[in-house]
Amino acid sequence: MKNILITGGAGFIGSHVVRLFLNSYPNYNIINLDLLTYAGNLENLKDIQNYDNYTFIKEDICNLDLMKTIFEKHQIDGVIHLAAESHVDRSILDPFSFAKTNIIGTLSLLQAAKEFWKDDFKNKLFYHVSTDEVYGTLSDSGYFTEKTSYDPHSPYSASKASSDHFVRSFYDTYGLPITISNCSNNYGSHQFPEKLIPLFINNICNNKKLPVYGEGNNVRDWLFVEDHAKAIDVIFHKGRIGETYNIGGFNEWKNIDLIKLIIKTVDKHLGRSEGTSNELITYVKDRAGHDYRYAIDSSKLNSELGWKPSLQFEEGIEKTVTWYLENKAWVENITSGSYQEYYAEMYEK
Repeated sequence: MKNILITGGAGFIGSHVVRLFLNSYPNYNIINLDLLTYAGNLENLKDIQNYDNYTFIKEDICNLDLMKTIFEKHQIDGVIHLAAESHVDRSILDPFSFAKTNIIGTLSLLQAAKEFWKDDFKNKLFYHVSTDEVYGTLSDSGYFTEKTSYDPHSPYSASKASSDHFVRSFYDTYGLPITISNCSNNYGSHQFPEKLIPLFINNICNNKKLPVYGEGNNVRDWLFVEDHAKAIDVIFHKGRIGETYNIGGFNEWKNIDLIKLIIKTVDKHLGRSEGTSNELITYVKDRAGHDYRYAIDSSKLNSELGWKPSLQFEEGIEKTVTWYLENKAWVENITSGSYQEYYAEMYEK
């Protein structure tokens, strides 16, 4: 029996990872630790909440004493650390929250793991999930590799870069068994609606403006969230200790081209003429420190562990749009804030 602590497991990516592990490894105990801030939603996990090998804990990863207690009580021998503040715009408004959660929270978990495992690191692993934004920005050519120097440009990416460095330092200094992955932009079901793709799907449905930074020429590499969860599974079980693996979709899109694809897909589902919602596009002042282009080279992950994306982007967008249109109640609960009542209903009776 393995006892796996997944932090941030009620969030967008985390909920997909929790579900995958519970369905794939019935002999594992999965402990989902999430503070349930604005992006954590237990409704994401309704389908697995009654599994015998699943435990949910609402706590703050920054509380070192509590983390030590959780490691002891649940005999944790593996960590998949996803909990993070992750929205760039929010980090510009409130960098201190990002520094606290992403740096101090990660350090708290590292220390708890080190103290509980007491230098007996056999069959133990601390897996830290990070972002491609730590690498900075690219011009029209080239790719981020695992050897790319860090060059963060936002408070969010700076906080994630710092957390990556702390994870590596615990490997180099104490021998703590770690792996790190840096992933490109994710999309798919259950994503908080302030992120670009669900925000624009919702706005198109409600005939609201589609705010586009600058001229919409910034380029991002997009990865379907279920493919990311599968990559995490492979890295957790087969990745080499001390290594970093980049996870990307080999799928670059200019923001404006992505937005027009979303418009085309949603308009089709709503029975509108193609391009009807193009008039909702509204160009706004560019974001401060806005990186021009991200592009991930995932060849190491492919050659060493055999992972590659399973979906073409147009197919993934079709599945994503379909999910949001079929789950309007979920979107309404998120946008109204009523989803936060679910925890009280489930755990505070």
